[in-house]
Amino acid sequence: MDEIRKILTESKTIAVVGLSPKQDRPSYKVASYLKSKGYRIIPVNPNADQILGEKSYPGLVSIPEKIDVVDIFRKSGDVPPVVDEAIKAGAKAVWMQEGIVNEPAAQKARSAGLMVVMDRCMLKEHKKL
Repeated sequence: MDEIRKILTESKTIAVVGLSPKQDRPSYKVASYLKSKGYRIIPVNPNADQILGEKSYPGLVSIPEKIDVVDIFRKSGDVPPVVDEAIKAGAKAVWMQEGIVNEPAAQKARSAGLMVVMDRCMLKEHKKL
């Protein structure tokens, strides 16, 4: 819980990997909520130009600014390359949403000095604060 609190209170910029432009999708709802709470949201979706009024990027390494957290909305099996990019991009934390667990990727992120949260919803955890 301390790590979750630290991520949510000290982070400002969240890159959301797999952010959908569809308003009924969980990724859109979570990102929209986080944006309403003052976080800078950076969409990562190679199939969209803009989501939530923000420029969308094809991958983490193409984002020209500092990333605090990488919030992942992808299948567990798709997490390793996202973690590799998060490390290259200099992110401080990797957050895998509810239902997403990948221990080897989490260990790799921790070994590189990143904080890791798995199988938790960022919106729900933020509301607990």
